[in-house]
Amino acid sequence: MDLMTEMKDFLIERENTSYEVIIGLEVHAQVTSNSKLFSSSSTKFGAEPNTQVSLVDAAFPGMLPVINEYCIKQAIKTGIGLNAKINKKSVFDRKNYFYADLPQGYQISQYKYPIVGEGKVILDMPNGQKEVGIERLHLEQDAGKSIHDIDPNNTLVDLNRSGVALMEIVSKPDLRSPDEVNVYIKKLRSIMRYLGTCDGNMQEGSLRADVNVSVRKVGATEFGTRCEIKNVNSIKFMQMAIIHEANRQIDLIENGKSIDQETRLFDTKKNETRSMRSKEDAHDYRYFPDPDLLPLEVSDKFIDNIRSEIPELPDEKKKRFIEKFKLTPYEATILVSDIETSKYFEEVIKEADVKLSTNWITGELFAVLNDKNLDISQSPISAKNLSKLINLIKDGTISGKIAKTVFEEMIDGDKDPQKIIDTKGLKQQSDPKAIEELINKVIKNNAEKVTEYKSGKDKLFGFFVGQAMKESKGKGNPQLINKILKEKLNG
Repeated sequence: MDLMTEMKDFLIERENTSYEVIIGLEVHAQVTSNSKLFSSSSTKFGAEPNTQVSLVDAAFPGMLPVINEYCIKQAIKTGIGLNAKINKKSVFDRKNYFYADLPQGYQISQYKYPIVGEGKVILDMPNGQKEVGIERLHLEQDAGKSIHDIDPNNTLVDLNRSGVALMEIVSKPDLRSPDEVNVYIKKLRSIMRYLGTCDGNMQEGSLRADVNVSVRKVGATEFGTRCEIKNVNSIKFMQMAIIHEANRQIDLIENGKSIDQETRLFDTKKNETRSMRSKEDAHDYRYFPDPDLLPLEVSDKFIDNIRSEIPELPDEKKKRFIEKFKLTPYEATILVSDIETSKYFEEVIKEADVKLSTNWITGELFAVLNDKNLDISQSPISAKNLSKLINLIKDGTISGKIAKTVFEEMIDGDKDPQKIIDTKGLKQQSDPKAIEELINKVIKNNAEKVTEYKSGKDKLFGFFVGQAMKESKGKGNPQLINKILKEKLNG
């Protein structure tokens, strides 16, 4: 949904009953770091299976975990970005459960004493801002990866990901629609990319979420029984899963059946959720403090040093863009939504007009990027050359119409707009005498239309402008043509 589209409350109607959907997310964000949470193994994506696995990651007997200080800093930095409480004392626990790709038979995680406490994220929704509460952020190690589609008879295991540091960011059940989930995930991703704590690459598994869904009748105060949809790795699939799961639960209620609290998987091909296992409670995991790791204690000075490194974040940048550059809230929201977009914009406006730059970036450039499925960091036109193009429009060298032709040429190899104009002879005609001559010709060739115009048919003015532009082969300065035409026709 477009950010400015009118959005009503997301309710599901059944005969005479309206149902509200309650959503909470447990986002798993891979920490941007060179090595894993408890070992020195590389975290680089795309390596050959099982080539980035230490004895610690593989859970060989007698191997002891050692905390990666950089991962701790990254988690605290994220907590500060989420306006959250940083806990000076936190504890790593063992969470016991069996996965084929979890070598130890337990995961080192945090339970009662996480590194980051309550915080909040502000969403810019079409009908105003919405605050979503953050329950906690805790650190944990990732499991490996089970591969089912190589061998028809066996499941293979790749432990490259085993031990990679994850931040689990748990929201409060404050989300009420798939659209809010969309904006929330994008905002969370944006904050972490600004901070440099997670690259947010969902295709590589750096960002995924467990989606908790329950429903209740409109007006009810108690939450319904929730089901958790495990490991959803795209916003589109999250939205699809929410809609299907909410309808599934409502069908059960409408038919007088109860909802079982359980963990479910989302089948993207069938667009449905299916039961994976009954939902565990904390005691099922037999949490206890990891005996190999002392409680983690950080000082105020340690936290303050990290706080001093926090860059300008999206909300602060949006406020500055509005106040300093006089952008609309919508324009500012779009331009700060991704750190690479904001960098590109600020690079362009170092030398170019702000309003024109905004229009060209959010209009023509975004259209090209969407069409080619590119991020702005992969833009076929550099900020430097777009800035040059905008200046050529601003100083009257070319018209906006000619600029679009030049822009199309620039896409192929990031060409210098001035060279394109010179090579193709696209420079705008702005000589008053030359413009006056072609206008005289247009008036002479359309004497009857001139008579009609002077008798009160004002709408014919556009006809004369079009004839003058045609006479100039599209190179005439539109402002100058309009000015001289008015003088000639109204004189």
